[in-house]
Amino acid sequence: MQKQQILVVDDDKEIARLLRGYLEKAGFGVLVAHDGGTAVHTLRRDRPDLLLLDLMLPDMDGYDITRLVRNDAALAPMPIIMITARVEDSDKIVGLELGADDYVTKPFNPAEVVARVRAQLRAKSRLTGSNEELETAVFQVAGLQLDIGRREVKVNGRVVDLTPSEFSLLQTMLENPGFVFTRSELIERGLGQEYIGMDRTLDSHIKNLRRKIEPDPKNPTFIQTVYGIGYRLSEAE
Repeated sequence: MQKQQILVVDDDKEIARLLRGYLEKAGFGVLVAHDGGTAVHTLRRDRPDLLLLDLMLPDMDGYDITRLVRNDAALAPMPIIMITARVEDSDKIVGLELGADDYVTKPFNPAEVVARVRAQLRAKSRLTGSNEELETAVFQVAGLQLDIGRREVKVNGRVVDLTPSEFSLLQTMLENPGFVFTRSELIERGLGQEYIGMDRTLDSHIKNLRRKIEPDPKNPTFIQTVYGIGYRLSEAE
């Protein structure tokens, strides 16, 4: 069985070496780049299964690479985990809004990074699984439609582009319209991950989804907040 390939992009060679060691021990194949140009070349040549991306690089930053990946149809389904030394929430939110699926703040526990990699790959596998019934499923609530086989979301006939994490979260809610998910349930079922520190990441993904699918994101009709509990997808027509 071919190993899943992870591209580690970090200009700190010691950090890249550390991540490579932990990922290889976990059974992954690992590619490494220390600058943006090499990273882009490797992405297009090798099409890795997941990108671990440092935000600060000598020639181009992680935001630029994230934009490039999400605007390339061949690369867009690839999960992206940003690695950043920036602790400000605004920096993390910008990364998520551009299309990152998760972020890890330096200094980090390498074992936690491996756990997040596995979680993102499980979520990706869920979207591209071989379940024939699921592959042909189409979910619809009012003007919102999600087609599993095409990996396509439409709002009133207009196609909207979602990241893998956004698609997985929306699929989870569309499969259970009206059901109130706690944040931990939605993280576990929609993202395949459940550990401390994910609540704000989830809220950022929900904010991005609303921006993309709601007629008025400030007054959402599809994804509703159930205060003190979590979120639900409205069954209202």
